[in-house]
Amino acid sequence: MRLEEIKKILPTLDHVEFRLENGNKVPEHFHVTEVGMVTKNFIDCGGTVRNEEKVNFQLWDADDYEHRLKPGKLLHIISLSEEKMGIGDFEIEVEYQDETIGKYDLEFNGKYFVLKNKMTACLAQEACGIPLEKQKINLNDLKSGQSSCCTPGSGCC
Repeated sequence: MRLEEIKKILPTLDHVEFRLENGNKVPEHFHVTEVGMVTKNFIDCGGTVRNEEKVNFQLWDADDYEHRLKPGKLLHIISLSEEKMGIGDFEIEVEYQDETIGKYDLEFNGKYFVLKNKMTACLAQEACGIPLEKQKINLNDLKSGQSSCCTPGSGCC
């Protein structure tokens, strides 16, 4: 989800709710402690230099049970980040501490925001010698018009 998307969704909500992909709720008393811009410059294992920019939200499970983050408050925080830091319309990555600090992609399912699990991947598989996934075929689809050297009753077996 990009920043402009969440800015369109928030005014339509009564409250802000996040859930992990497995359905577990982020506690209602969470806070968004940071909205920032993260730039990652790196080189992959194939030698290609890469650049990645994301908007980062950090969620914190606070012990403050009296306050709930309202959609308008989150919009205000986003607006400040755009005004003060020049944050643009990039993909949002969410940091949230469950068992450890995890980074998640963000989606909206029409009711609440879903923290989508991220997976690592090799960006240069051809340079690493990682074989491409083998094509799966159905044995019934093989051509059967070829004659066999060993047919039933031929005595070759």
